Parts: sequence; C-alpha cells; structure tokens
Amino acid sequence: MGMPRETSERSAVEVRFAEVFGHLGLIRAYASRRGAHDADEIAAEVMAIAWRRLADVPRDDPRPWLIGTARNLVLADRRRHRMRLQDLEGVEPAAPSEPLPPALELDAELEWALASLSERDREALLLVAWDDLTPAAAAASLGISGAAFRVRLHRARRRLARVLESHPHGHTLDNCQPSWSGYDL
Repeated sequence: MGMPRETSERSAVEVRFAEVFGHLGLIRAYASRRGAHDADEIAAEVMAIAWRRLADVPRDDPRPWLIGTARNLVLADRRRHRMRLQDLEGVEPAAPSEPLPPALELDAELEWALASLSERDREALLLVAWDDLTPAAAAASLGISGAAFRVRLHRARRRLARVLESHPHGHTLDNCQPSWSGYDL
C-alpha cells in the first residue's frame, strides 16, 4: 500500500518548492547588488511570495520570475526609504551600525564605467553578465519582450564600450563579448 494521495501531493509541492528555494542565494545577491537596504528581508519575502504563488513560478527556470519579484520588492523598498528620508529632512543621521555592502568586485575601470551608465543599462548588462541569465530569461524577469531586451542589451553594451574607450586607458570590449551559441535569442 502506498502513501495516501494527500501526502504524496504535499511531498511533490515540498520538492518543487525546495527546487525554487535553491535560488535563495542568487536572489539575496541580486537584492544586495541592487542596493536593497535589507537583502535578506527581500530574499525572504521573494521566497514567501514564491511559496504562496508556487503554481505561477515557471518549472523550467524559476530565476526570471524570482528576479522579477525581487526587482519589484527592491524598487518598493527604495520608494519607502526615499519617503522616510524626506520625513527626516534636516536630521543628521548616525553612522550605520553595519558596514555598507561591498561594491561589485570588478576592475576599477569597469566599475567606474558601469556606474556612469543609467540604471536601466546597468541592469540589462548585469542580468546577463552577472546573474547569468539568457536574454530571453532576463526579458522575462523585466516583463518585456525578448526583442525589446536584446535591443536594450545591445545599446547598453554600445554605451559601455563608448565609456570605456573614452577613458584614459582606452580599454575596449572586443575580448569581452559572450558567445551566444546555444541560446534561444
């Protein structure tokens, strides 16, 4: 005699969520890099939402859905923080009790060049280069079409190349282009 049906369904849901939960570190790192005030809180909230909406989380690759959810939470966090800062206008803040999150561990020139780009350009580049998403998955995480994302990514790469070429050391991105073979563009 096998397990009761209810128990086997529950086990399947738990296994499915465990697969999704395996991306917690990616989501925490994403929130941290995007400047969340509490990356652990954002990551935990993403997982709570994923648990409640598990049927909506894509089975083949949950990362775009999780990153899209984290992105929305980070943006909401920034809005809340800005409103709190406006309420405290004129008050001198105390030094932070914890050290600020480290900047991306990049070559100083590349970090400078990325910082000079718009947030939209940086996000397109980092979703593909840092978070290792395909252009199709990155598009899904932003809620835009694959074609729109590829255009955004192409323009962001072009702007980054211009910034790097205009820098005194004149680095180019000729040797930094990823290979797109095997990707569904």
